[in-house]
Amino acid sequence: MNLRERKKEATRRALSLAAVELALEHGPENVRVEDIAAAAGVSPRTYNNYFPSREAAICAVPIARNQLLGERLRARPAEEPLDEACVGAVLEHYRDQSTPDQRIMKMIFCNPALHGEFHRNHKAATAPLVEAIAERCGVDPEHDLFPSLLAATLGTAVRIATQHWLEHGAERRFPDVLREALLGVAPLAAAYDRHRSLSDDRAASSAEPDRSDHP
Repeated sequence: MNLRERKKEATRRALSLAAVELALEHGPENVRVEDIAAAAGVSPRTYNNYFPSREAAICAVPIARNQLLGERLRARPAEEPLDEACVGAVLEHYRDQSTPDQRIMKMIFCNPALHGEFHRNHKAATAPLVEAIAERCGVDPEHDLFPSLLAATLGTAVRIATQHWLEHGAERRFPDVLREALLGVAPLAAAYDRHRSLSDDRAASSAEPDRSDHP
């Protein structure tokens, strides 16, 4: 990333953080583009070069966070089973960010406009994870459904864990709730690993030369 790209990324992040802080303080429906731009030290025109709406700016931070999951999975040991690698990557991802800010999560999940914006960007946010799963499985995500299916299943586990934690936040730690949810979907990855292993064994067996005696 060159200097110009780093400056643009810094401006985008400053705008998003300003939008989140203002939304938490005043309520998302009371935040104006002019307020966000002023808080970030830029003009409204500059703001419009980065975000089409205040909802997009508010949701940009958690969306960018989700896009890092692919890097987490790639960093797992190559010999680790797929289910363990996926569960470990997601848990590590959220553990390194400490406990999620309950106010931000609740604001997004309880505001229809913000929730809609967050899910409209679902494909872009999960694309890096889909690609990382496809690489680990040795398949083409354009033709094989499994990477997208597994990424969506993991995303659903995170969403349900978040909703449960928001409703019962004082009762359990978020990492514990998330682990329970992830372990509930891990068998999908384990089953794929077993199926792939059996297919590889059959392919290797059929490729072996015929060593039977011939007259």
